Amino acid sequence: MGLKAVLSKVFASLVNRQLNHIRQNAVTLQQKTFSDLVYTAKNTAFGTDHQFALINSYEDFKKNVPIRDYEELRPYIDRVIKGEANVMWPGKPSYLAKTSGTTSGVKYIPISKESLPEHIKAARNALLSYIYETGKADFVDGKMIFLQGSPVLNEKNGISTGRLSGIVAHHVPGYLQKNRLPSYPTNCIEDWEEKVDAIVQETAKEDLRLISGIPPWCQMYFDRLSAVSGDKKIKDIFPNFKLFVHGGVNYEPYRARMEEVIGTQIDSIETYPASEGFIAFQDSQKEKGLLLMVDAGIFYEFIPSEEYFNDNPTRINIKDVELEKNYALILNTSAGLWGYSLGDTVKFVSKNPYRIVVSGRIKHYISAFGEHVIGEEVEHALMTVAKQEGVEVVEFTVAPQVAPAESQLPYHEWFVEFGKEPADLTTFAMKVDRALQQKNIYYFDLIAGNILQPLIVRSLKKDTFINYMRSQGKLGGQNKVPRLANDRKIADELTIYII
Repeated sequence: MGLKAVLSKVFASLVNRQLNHIRQNAVTLQQKTFSDLVYTAKNTAFGTDHQFALINSYEDFKKNVPIRDYEELRPYIDRVIKGEANVMWPGKPSYLAKTSGTTSGVKYIPISKESLPEHIKAARNALLSYIYETGKADFVDGKMIFLQGSPVLNEKNGISTGRLSGIVAHHVPGYLQKNRLPSYPTNCIEDWEEKVDAIVQETAKEDLRLISGIPPWCQMYFDRLSAVSGDKKIKDIFPNFKLFVHGGVNYEPYRARMEEVIGTQIDSIETYPASEGFIAFQDSQKEKGLLLMVDAGIFYEFIPSEEYFNDNPTRINIKDVELEKNYALILNTSAGLWGYSLGDTVKFVSKNPYRIVVSGRIKHYISAFGEHVIGEEVEHALMTVAKQEGVEVVEFTVAPQVAPAESQLPYHEWFVEFGKEPADLTTFAMKVDRALQQKNIYYFDLIAGNILQPLIVRSLKKDTFINYMRSQGKLGGQNKVPRLANDRKIADELTIYII
């Protein structure tokens, strides 16, 4: 074991003590965060408009600050982008994180000098928590690769602008820089396929021990590595590869295919970073869920997902949440986002400490007939049956077919790219349908009442989703395929790939 690994164990023990304080004092820390945020921003334009100086409680805050998504906050954000100071947070942001929204096109999220260190600290603590719990630290002595966006930054009115992962790349601690891949020139390649090929060439003979990135793009990297290495398994290319760090999407639909190409099961750490803030990370290999960052400059609010589109939905803070209930996640941050609807839904699996799972997107659901099927339900149904049947799923998306051929009932149409096909696609679809009915009573009622017919699975050609994302100019980076839609925009594009 090298010196870095030895020192990391000492550091991990110190950080775990800090995390224990956070685990045991979440409600108190959230109240302090709330008070600090409101006090700090009281003299900003937003704080003045919403009477922050008169806010003395969370109840006051709810009366003064409505829930808004990006578009609704845009009049303030546009002022920030134009270079105006003291709009939503004191001064100007250090960066603007450029991100592709599913409903707002390109978004620019402010990152302040107060919020940026929290991104770095949370990513570091995720690794240190793993080291503390497992005692495994050898990975810090080898090479690590982070598949991410380009670190090249542009400027908007004097503010550096780029992808979050590219921004963070400029602030990686010095003790990790020598171990870190890809090289800066390779990381700056904009075209994703060209970049992956360059990374393959650069890393094929390195001692990679940790690999990090969004699962579908890591899968693409692994496939190309395997192809240029004579179809070797990743474990044979990188014998010391022991840890996979992922985020951005639910890993479970990718796990079987990833482990097949790797050639073995491997430890993994799930993280929940967003341009708006680093929200949670997996702090234990033994416990379910991600530890919510309650002391990181974010005050969280939660709206029961079934009330989200109501005129006056219930808004609660962390002390009033219930287990196993889906909530829309609302953020108030030290970069000046207020009552900000992130668009994600989360579910608490523990309150001691507060751990969450990401259950879907508030606007990604199917409710063409009132069924309100959500991402968590379709992923559970598909992956449960796939595991039982020994089927591998590469990627999928689901859309309603409300106008089928004459005399047919409407149905949910599932477009699935398989790594390993079902023995019988019709039987497989029937089993997935039954699993979905068990998860969603409204869907069950529609099937039982002959309002909908059982779902239909369309098997897609190899590399369908890579080709689709390429056609949309969204290959690689932080881009993800929406799993659910109420329209057929994606579905109709995918029909040409049906086997």
